[in-house]
Amino acid sequence: MHSRPVGTVTRGTTGHNRLRRVDRWLTATQGHRLRCAVDPLVVDLGYGAHPATAVELFTRLRAVAPRTEVVGLEIEPDRVRRALPLRRTGLDFRLGGFEVPLPGRRPVLLRAFNVLRQYPVDEVPGHWDLLRSRLGPGGLAVDGTCDELGRRATWVTLDADGPVSLTLSAKFTAVERPSDVAERLPKVLIHRNVPGEAVHRFLQAFDRCWEEAAAVASFGRRQRFLHACAAMRRAGWPLLDSPARWRLGEVTVAWSAVAPADG
Repeated sequence: MHSRPVGTVTRGTTGHNRLRRVDRWLTATQGHRLRCAVDPLVVDLGYGAHPATAVELFTRLRAVAPRTEVVGLEIEPDRVRRALPLRRTGLDFRLGGFEVPLPGRRPVLLRAFNVLRQYPVDEVPGHWDLLRSRLGPGGLAVDGTCDELGRRATWVTLDADGPVSLTLSAKFTAVERPSDVAERLPKVLIHRNVPGEAVHRFLQAFDRCWEEAAAVASFGRRQRFLHACAAMRRAGWPLLDSPARWRLGEVTVAWSAVAPADG
């Protein structure tokens, strides 16, 4: 049992609607986990200086899974105190870090966004292990990063066995090519976008497919993105989602295709 929160205080910058892309993905692709769960608990780890994104997560998940409970955890006591007036049935705020101090309960979903990007990269695997150990049966953790306005975002999903996938999501007008999201890759990958690394090969291949889809550019960037994703799948990249997600400027690839060369 940890006597104090595990982690260090980060900048805590946040903003309304900043995490809308990952929330949209969670509600559409993971809502079934909450609807089927006996204890549909979700943890928002490191919600920041203002709890707006935790409240938004609660509201969005409740729309697809009405029994959902969300607990926002922050390592900085003043941030918890400022959030407490926003408590309501099913939404709470507590002091805590990567140890996820919720005795007797294990989350079905755990979101940690713009948190680990502020840690040394060699600390990430240990924090991942701790988070995974706190998940409930069939649970999923999301470690992600986005820009200040939430127009470019990426996230890694992890289950009890380790990383599962990488998702890229961007507003079509916020990028000129798929690899533009590289500046927002999760901590474990952002410095791996170099020749010889899998994530670099993936992004370079995606850019090539994007260029080859120029013939449909007159129909808009959405159609071009759809064609690029389809070409990536034909080329053998293990994309885990469908055109329904691609239409949103979002694509998910198996972790095995982008994992760091040294594991």
